Amino acid sequence: MPHVIEVEGLTKQYGETRAVQGVSFTVERGEIFGIIGPNGAGKTTTIEILEGLRKRDSGNVHVLGYDPGKESDRYQLNKKIGVQFQAASIQELMKVKEAINLFASFYDTHHVLVDIIEQLHLKDKLNSYFKDLSGGWKQRVTLALSVLHQPEIVFLDEPSMGLDPQARRELWEVIYTLKEQGTTILVTTHYMEEAEKLCDRIAMVCDGRIRALGKPNVLLEGLATNYLAFESFDVDLDVLAALPGVIHVEKSGDQVRIQTENLQRSAYLVLKECEERAWKVTAFRFERGTLEDLFVHLLKENSA
Repeated sequence: MPHVIEVEGLTKQYGETRAVQGVSFTVERGEIFGIIGPNGAGKTTTIEILEGLRKRDSGNVHVLGYDPGKESDRYQLNKKIGVQFQAASIQELMKVKEAINLFASFYDTHHVLVDIIEQLHLKDKLNSYFKDLSGGWKQRVTLALSVLHQPEIVFLDEPSMGLDPQARRELWEVIYTLKEQGTTILVTTHYMEEAEKLCDRIAMVCDGRIRALGKPNVLLEGLATNYLAFESFDVDLDVLAALPGVIHVEKSGDQVRIQTENLQRSAYLVLKECEERAWKVTAFRFERGTLEDLFVHLLKENSA
């Protein structure tokens, strides 16, 4: 598949702070590519350089064959990319249909409005004032504004920040729809679960450097960490933590998760302990490590 984004040795520094340090990656046409990491990792700086909103210090960047750092290229590039605006960029007293018509006039794309409104299920919200929309609906509107001109690439910077779980999943469905239509999507997020479910490939970033790059499931195959998980209000965490081979125990409500060196042996010892102490345990299962586990592992490796 052809690369629609190529980044090589990208750097950006603000005073003494190195926001981006030698970042390199490519994005293929039609994929959802995620740049993930904590706040302050360099995600937003990277995506703003790709959009042409911020100048780089060094490195090579090409988006659809254009250099976003060149003013002559930016004009052509802006016709082919979509950038999701922050909700604060839209006037609170503007109606949804007014915002859509205004942005459509910039691109002369009124002929595609009906399709986009249907795809994002905005028909019933057209006469609503922007200030009256929930966070999830505001995100749908700003996403609609970014794709009115049917761009080849859409850039989404933390699109689900502040959304509740239901609104977040609804947003994912919208993003999947764009992908099915052949749109390439580059998204930044600090939600590891979101990246794992949404992205075809990810670049895991911390302190301005890429710590891991690839398909989420492939990256997780190299993670040795595994867990026992079950539901119980009865267990004593100190007792479980003292069992041979147990690395870490955590509990949230009735959800218990045990990191262990040996799944089979620890499962036997935990169940034996529960039986002897008459602890009620349900939904006992094995769980693989997550992207969050991988990220913590990489940080520990880096600091060692």
